[in-house]
Amino acid sequence: MHSQPVSAALPWRLGVRLPESVGSDPLAPLDAHAAIFAPNADAVDVCIFDRGPGHRAVEERRVRLTTRVDGVFQGVVPQVRPGQRYGLRVDGPWDPGAGLRHNPAKLLLDPYAQAITGGIVWGQAVYAHTIDAQGRPVDGDPNAGGARMIDTTDSFGSVPLGVLLPPMPAACPGPRTRWEDTVVYEAHLKGLTMLHPDLPRELRGTWAGLAHPVIVEHLLSLGVTAVELLPVFAHGDEPALIRQGLHNYWGYNHLSFFAPEPAYTTATARAQGPSAVVAEVVSAISALHDAGLEVILDVVYNHTCEGGSGGPTFSWRGLAEKSYYRMDDHGRVIDYTGTGNTLDFSQQAVVQLTLDSLRHWVTAYGVDGFRFDLAPALARGNGRVGREHYDADHPFLVAVRSDPVLRGVKLIAEPWDVGPAGWRTGEFPTPFAEWNDRYRDAVRGFWASDRGILRAGNGESPRTDLRELATRLAGSSDHFNSSASADQLERAAWSTINFVTAHDGFCLADLVSYNHKHNEANGEENRDGSNHNLSWNHGAEGRTNQVEILADRHRTQMAILSTLLLSVGTPMLLGGD
Repeated sequence: MHSQPVSAALPWRLGVRLPESVGSDPLAPLDAHAAIFAPNADAVDVCIFDRGPGHRAVEERRVRLTTRVDGVFQGVVPQVRPGQRYGLRVDGPWDPGAGLRHNPAKLLLDPYAQAITGGIVWGQAVYAHTIDAQGRPVDGDPNAGGARMIDTTDSFGSVPLGVLLPPMPAACPGPRTRWEDTVVYEAHLKGLTMLHPDLPRELRGTWAGLAHPVIVEHLLSLGVTAVELLPVFAHGDEPALIRQGLHNYWGYNHLSFFAPEPAYTTATARAQGPSAVVAEVVSAISALHDAGLEVILDVVYNHTCEGGSGGPTFSWRGLAEKSYYRMDDHGRVIDYTGTGNTLDFSQQAVVQLTLDSLRHWVTAYGVDGFRFDLAPALARGNGRVGREHYDADHPFLVAVRSDPVLRGVKLIAEPWDVGPAGWRTGEFPTPFAEWNDRYRDAVRGFWASDRGILRAGNGESPRTDLRELATRLAGSSDHFNSSASADQLERAAWSTINFVTAHDGFCLADLVSYNHKHNEANGEENRDGSNHNLSWNHGAEGRTNQVEILADRHRTQMAILSTLLLSVGTPMLLGGD
């Protein structure tokens, strides 16, 4: 183990980073700077890995960070190269009831790692506490967050490693389409191209496939101006899915806020290494910009893939659980997201991490905007309105709106979460736009469920108030011109993101083909998803060959799309509709 002195040029940016200038020889060894937030730890080591026999990672050395400033361990990591693989080990108190889960046996991913390599091998090694055969904590104390018995199994080989990259050049900005001219197309990056018959097979489901001329031409032919991609950050599967032999297709379970998901790049890029993975993402976004298309990312900063108090330890939990996650007085992680944990935006470290991540995707990749998943969870608890309540003037929202890098990109809020008083449609401050669920329900009700009621002829009255529908078509001024923010600025008509279908729930074909959801194939026994779909099957549940029903469904689809495109606000289409 080596210790290195720290220069006087502190503080450094968080994470392990190569210097801004790498010199004329890109393979020459350099001294990296390390700054790791671990405020309650006793020691932090940066673990350097080289390639051993069969290209397997072999731990070469550990460098202890000997200087601590304001909870940040800092130091120099000597003689490393671009492409170097590394992880972190943190020693300190083990007291789960107090939110302290330091365990040096567990190799942690740097929260600021800009690329990753390797995957998760599920088992005891990825848990800092001892688990039984079903993955449940042994000796769990429910009044102390559970999982009290520490596990000493080394997690090396079972968790991803960070990869050092040379400084990324500034990306070229996109077309900067005016909000008034924006038409959003929401799509899953893999699903958008995976079955396209005119796309080479090796490009399907990848960033390179998204940027292929045949896909770009298709998007342009639709008249959309921005592609809003479902999560593309590196993500992990949930243990419950692994036990069923399934995987998380949607990606709403981030393992990193800086590294792209390698699986969404070509096999060639993955074989060449993390730098090639990053280069493919940059190249694809640049190609879309050249075609006049903006790229908006669906980002999930409200939780991580570490789950609840009995979940695995990959990164944040082993560094500073009580600083990153919302916790109750017994050390149990609070869940306002439905995933087991909620990041705590009353903590400066969480706000800084999120801002740094957003800036990285704008400056290094050229991303044109962000859609914030479960956005109220990012604006709870600054003390002014109570720790658990949403605040339109929360420091995070103020910081995003005033940041010189971020204030020029499109900002979209999903204005609800599952916490107390979590429905906040119309209450986000300028310049945020918001998904408008009131619009969705009014249009669905009028064109689908109410027509089904009338067709049934059983005396039941339609449920959609035509005054409500008119308000939604006219821009929802009852919500979007009554901002709850202290600035009380009038919001522009584009602030309402009008949509009828999205990745949540029914697509347009389902909306006109089913009266009830049928999620029987995913192991959830049809318990997942909303039952309030306001759909209508037009006389037959699911697929049918009846010509009259198919024609009727088509007319309803066209009516819905026409209504969406003619309404005041920003229209969002779901990929495939």
